[in-house]
Order: sequence, then C-alpha cells, then structure tokens
Amino acid sequence: MEMTYYMGPEIGIVGLIVYFIPTLIALFRGHDNGFPIFLTNLLFGWTFIGWIIAFIWSFTAIRRRVRN
Repeated sequence: MEMTYYMGPEIGIVGLIVYFIPTLIALFRGHDNGFPIFLTNLLFGWTFIGWIIAFIWSFTAIRRRVRN
C-alpha cells in the first residue's frame, strides 16, 4: 500500500511568501520606497538578480523625519 501526500496549495502559498520576502521586509520596516520595491520584486524577482536587488534594497537605511 502506497501513501501519497498532496500539498499543492500549501506549497504555492509558501512559494509566494518566499518570493515576496523583500516586499514584506520593506512593509514591516516602513520603508519609504515600499511600492518601488514591490514593483521590482514583482517584475524582476523571477530573475533572482532582481530578487536580490529588492532584498538588499528593503534593508537599506530609512530616513527618519526630524521633528522641529
């Protein structure tokens, strides 16, 4: 008797989360360029170089507004 495991949707959801990690990091950090990071991740993330660029960009410094 052979056991078969089916995890189609779960693998897809995990894959999307991993793919959009740079976008999630930018959103959680409140990055000023969150939308451009999302677009870079969406359009060029599949090349892996685009994913690395978006990933590094999401960790760049965030400018804080100075209160007067």
